[in-house]
Formats: sequence, structure tokens, C-alpha cells
Amino acid sequence: MIKITVLGGCGAWPAAGQACSGYLIEHDGFRLLVDPGYATLPRLLELMPAAGLDAVLVSHGHPDHCADLNPLLRARALADDPPPALPVHTLPGALDPILALDRPGMLAGSYELREFAAGSASEVGPFHVDTWPLPHHVPNAGLRLTTGRTSIAYTGDTGPSPHLYDLARDADLFLAEATYPETVPAEDAPYLSSALQAGQVAAAAGAGRLVLTHLWPDTPPPQAIAAARTAFDAEISVAQQGMVMHL
Repeated sequence: MIKITVLGGCGAWPAAGQACSGYLIEHDGFRLLVDPGYATLPRLLELMPAAGLDAVLVSHGHPDHCADLNPLLRARALADDPPPALPVHTLPGALDPILALDRPGMLAGSYELREFAAGSASEVGPFHVDTWPLPHHVPNAGLRLTTGRTSIAYTGDTGPSPHLYDLARDADLFLAEATYPETVPAEDAPYLSSALQAGQVAAAAGAGRLVLTHLWPDTPPPQAIAAARTAFDAEISVAQQGMVMHL
């Protein structure tokens, strides 16, 4: 069984008392953190110590998806008994600004950077990870995690792309960026998505369940769900802090 705990789901910045994108995925005792965005570390530490994490996987380099990697690595590097280097999987150069926040050597030994090209596949613990290049303001990888016959598809942040249908094809869970409910402003239309578009992709791809994430902090979740519901008639929810799902 796979357990998914939402640490946060706000887009752009964390609303009061909340966090940006962050998802703890657990299977067979392996603990994987996908996208340590703003304010996700305190939520993670409510569930487990920093040393208990086995790997990190980052979709892209925007801080609402990776900023809390810095305090996570600090918590490990400055511990009385530092744990082994944490494998951090990401696109080339995506984390350079985050890793440069501290003086040289500060985080030495706390992480092992494992960069991948979008479109490649790899193994992360018990998960087979397929990736697709998806359009965003910076390079972004759609991530599909598979173990056995169970799969989780995650968009990161993305505009429209035919790759989305391959990413979400028959996925048990489709975790989809839905910054806007129905209409994406013209300047963002190539780079971000709506809940309506997420519902359309989920329906066409035959996903089993749709979870909308990365909503603007003031977007009412029922509004996003209603927009997605016009295209997708299976289970829909919004990623909210503390939400737990089992697959």
C-alpha cells in the first residue's frame, strides 16, 4: 500500500497557517518527499524527524516547490549525529539557487544530488519514476511514480501539453496543478493550468482519481472542484494540508 500525506498545496506563496506544494509518499518503509515547497518542513517534522527521510524528488526550481529543501538539509547537517547524505533527484541546475543559500561547505555531506533529464526514467527506492518535459516558466518535469500495478502521476506546474495524457494514462491518482478554476489569463496560458483543464486531462487519460493542487491561496476549493467536475465524473478533491490518501 502507498500512503500519501499532503504537507501543503498552496500555489505561489503559503496562506496563513498553510504550506506550498509538498507530498510525503511512503511505501514499504521508504519515505519520499516530492516538492519541498515553502513551509513544508514544519509539517514534515510533525510526522517524522528530518533524518527519517529517504529521498527527495523535485519537479522544478520555483521556490514554492523547493525552498524548504534548505532548512531540511540544515536540520540534517547540523544534527548531533548527522544521517547519511540524502539523495535529491531533480532537473539539471534546478536547485542551484537553493543550494547556494548557505556558505560553501555548510551543507557538505548532507545531500547527494542526482540530476535527471525530463523524458528519462529512473528508480527511487521502491518507485519506478517516469518523467516528461512539461511547459512552465522554468524547466519542469511531470513525474509518474509506479510500484507494482499502482501509479501516481504529478504534473508539477504546467501549461497544456500532449505529454499530460501520457503522464496521467490510467493513473490511480492524478495530482494536477490547477492554479485557476476555469480560465487561465493569456500571459499564463502556456505555462499554467486550470481545474477545468485538469478534469479534461483526467477524463481523457482514464485516471482513477483527481486531486487538484497549487490553487491560488484565496481560491475556494469547491469552486475548483466544480470546474473540474464539468469534465471528470470520478472522485475529485483538493490537496489540503494534512490530507492522507492510501492506494
